[in-house]
Amino acid sequence: MWQQLLSETWAAASEGAPAPAELTVTGDPGHLPSNLPVEDVAIACTGAALLAGARLRNARHVRLDRAHVAAACRSEAHLRINGQPAPAGFAPLSRFWQARDGWIRTHANYPWHRDALLTTLGTPDDKQAVAAAIAERDARELEDAIVAAGGVAAALRTREQWLAEPAGRLTAATSLVTARRDGDANPRRGNAGGFKVLDLTRVIAGPVATRYLAALGADVLRIDPPHRPELASQTTDSLLGKRSAMLDASTPAGLATLHELLDQADVLVHGYRPHALDRFGLTPDALAARHPGLVTVSLSAWGTEGPWGDRRGFDSIVQVASGIAAVASPDGVRPGALPCQLLDHGTGYLCAAAALSSLAAQRAEGGTHFRSLSLSRTAYLLLSAPRPPAAGQTPPSPRPAAGPALAAVPSADGEVAVVPPPGQLDGVPLAWRRALSRYGADTPSWE
Repeated sequence: MWQQLLSETWAAASEGAPAPAELTVTGDPGHLPSNLPVEDVAIACTGAALLAGARLRNARHVRLDRAHVAAACRSEAHLRINGQPAPAGFAPLSRFWQARDGWIRTHANYPWHRDALLTTLGTPDDKQAVAAAIAERDARELEDAIVAAGGVAAALRTREQWLAEPAGRLTAATSLVTARRDGDANPRRGNAGGFKVLDLTRVIAGPVATRYLAALGADVLRIDPPHRPELASQTTDSLLGKRSAMLDASTPAGLATLHELLDQADVLVHGYRPHALDRFGLTPDALAARHPGLVTVSLSAWGTEGPWGDRRGFDSIVQVASGIAAVASPDGVRPGALPCQLLDHGTGYLCAAAALSSLAAQRAEGGTHFRSLSLSRTAYLLLSAPRPPAAGQTPPSPRPAAGPALAAVPSADGEVAVVPPPGQLDGVPLAWRRALSRYGADTPSWE
């Protein structure tokens, strides 16, 4: 099944360009057991990125291993720092709750999202108090109230319910990768190992994209705002292969530095909500005028338009709204979850594929290129794909296997072991070739 899905993901990311090689996939299936084709979608998304890297580097032999892809899609769970696993990925108030008429899931990892949730409910930061308050309200009404307060939540829907709503219908009608080309900027010169990526992403999906670009030869500089730092639990796995700096673009000096970085960048990847960066002169029209020849890849939860275009969202929340959590139910009553955060990881690899394919097109044809992807559209890809033959209420048992082979990464903070980037090009495994930066410790400048 992955072959059919790879044809779809490659065509979307490359705008129909011929694949540079045939992808070889090794290993037996069963590493990401689910009622949905999670493992095959993961292979298709990762394979599209690897093929795009092969196209840029003129590689002819492209190989992925199933177990490696599965481990990479759970990289945050396998991360070890001084032999210990990373802190838990979800805060106590990021979970499913039973509302008066159904289920709702909240996301409260970030302090400002937790505060919005508690303000909406009028409760202290206490699980029992929150549960009691949610139990007295309808799920859809509470979803709207939390979102209006600046929080993140989604009421449980079936796939059919989601597709009956305007936001769901728009998602289904949107391309997996939307593309736009502006202007007649000259083709930029470059080589397989020489392109600069400005990384304005956080959490999982965007960082997965940019760290994979680093493994494929990019100089990646991640920029974060000092007033809203990343969660400590997210930094190590998301900084692989990159440098990390702080920059306040709301100040004149910071904004000037941001545009200086863009002057030299080949690719911009950002994961802010649609239009959140407009005030910094990062609209498509402004970028084409001020930074001609740039490739911009934008990532969002719900897409750039429609009634949910300005909503915040995360993988777990999109699973609930799109119908995935209903399909993944362990008993037909309680909502379930995928065996990995596939929407994050899969969309991340698709972002990398889109960036690399657009970079190749820019070098060949010129122009300023824009690509947009969303977690909700990747969810639609998963739900639309043929389901495993044995799909039922109980997912198949996972294949018995040892833990993934981890790679040591030089770090000033101790011994760090990570899942290496998946894939081989012409027999050479991909790798991150720089020491792990401390979060925010680098200067906002290109090497």
